[in-house]
This record gives sequence, C-alpha cells and structure tokens, in this order.
Amino acid sequence: MHAHVASGRTAADEVATGLVEAYATADPADPARARLREQVIEAWLPLAQHLARRYNGRGEPADDLYQVAALGMIKAVDRFDASRGIEFTAFAIPTIVGEVKRHFRDRTWAVRVPRRLQELRLAISGANNDLNQTLGRAPTVADIAAHLKITEEEVLEGLEGGRAYTATSLSAPVNDEGAIELSDTLGEIDANFELTENRASLPSAMATLDDRERAIVKLRFYGEMSQSEIGEKLGISQMHVSRLLARAVRKLRVQLMDEPVRRAPRR
Repeated sequence: MHAHVASGRTAADEVATGLVEAYATADPADPARARLREQVIEAWLPLAQHLARRYNGRGEPADDLYQVAALGMIKAVDRFDASRGIEFTAFAIPTIVGEVKRHFRDRTWAVRVPRRLQELRLAISGANNDLNQTLGRAPTVADIAAHLKITEEEVLEGLEGGRAYTATSLSAPVNDEGAIELSDTLGEIDANFELTENRASLPSAMATLDDRERAIVKLRFYGEMSQSEIGEKLGISQMHVSRLLARAVRKLRVQLMDEPVRRAPRR
C-alpha cells in the first residue's frame, strides 16, 4: 500500500517513487526509457485500483472503473514533472480521480443533462453512501442538503436529473407475466391525423381554384363522375377535362402542403 493510504513509506513505496522520478528525468532519446515507463505504470497500478474501488456500487462495473483509473494513472505518469518539486502521488491522485469522474459525467448518462446536474448527482450519491454509514439509516433530503451545504431544492433538482442516468429497455416486461413489453404500450402515428388536417384545410384550398376547376373537382371526387361524363356535362372534351383536373389537383396539393392547419380556439 502506498504512503497516501498507509502511515509509513514501505520499501515498495520507495521503489515506486524512485522509478517514477527516474522516468521523469530520463532522456527522452534513451531507448531504455520505454521499458522504464512500463515498470513505473506497473508499480503504481495498485494506486489506481485503490481509487477505483471508491466508486464501486454506483452503477458501473468494477472492471470498467479500474480501466478508467488505470488510464488516468498512465496520463499521470506521462505528464509528471519532477522539477516542480511535488510528490508523484500529489499529482497522480487528482489526475486519476478526475478521469473517473469524467467517465461518470460523459459516458454513463442515458440522456445528456447539464454538467452541473451530473456533478450534483455524483455529490448526492457520495453523500448518500457516507450518511448511510454515519447515521445508520437512509438519509433524508434535509440530511443530504446539510451534508453538502446546499439547499433542499438543489438536492431535489439533482435527484430529478439523476433519472436521466439510466434508460429502460423497450423490451422490458411491464407486468409479472412478462407477456407485455414496454414497446407494446407505446402509441403509433395515426395516419388519420394527416387526413384530418387536410380536410380542415381543404375549403380554403378549394377557394384558390377558378369556377370551372372547382366544378370539375367536385364532380370527379364528390359526384364520382368519369372524365367523359364531366366533359359532356360541361360541354368540353375529355382531354380538356383531364388537363384541367390535373392542374386543379396540383394547385390543391401545393396549398395543402404549404398552408398551416387552422385549429379551433381553446375554450
């Protein structure tokens, strides 16, 4: 165990510290530096594992957390500057913890929420774990607010935002028998909605036609007359009826696509 988790420095601590200092001061052109880097990472991986365990039980697999912490360790090794006069652990711990927190913030949310709410959820989760142990019971909203020195409204906001952390599968059963899945309860688009909208807009669209076009449309679609019957009724050829009908339909289609639906006022 390293010095930050034990009261004294062990021989392993001294070796690990010596390795990281040797790597940090080694000549980048030295062929042995790559092997030294591997030894440094291997020596300090227990620290990454220790820090990853702090976040167990928060919905992420322990192996995933360890991998993220190990990545943070590698970044710390590569970025450590021995000339600054600080111990490696003082630099590595914030780097590793930051990497784990970014993992929770960026990778584990089913729905993207503001960063403030993501961090608030993590703080509430940590406070809940701490208070469970110190109080010997489930903490209340007031307990968490006092522990974090925030308002109860902020705690409630964080809890509400936390609902976006996970999503339920559409294949999940909604009853004990499992015969009905969540997807079975979702509504579908009703094709009659568009038909209803078109019917609401049709009178104003018909008003854009001239008298003969309007008469032809009504005889064809409301009177269910053939084009030849319409031609005889209006005294024009079937070909002429066909051209006028096609032109009228094009006008109506444009109007129905462009004109907003007039909705009844709310009462």
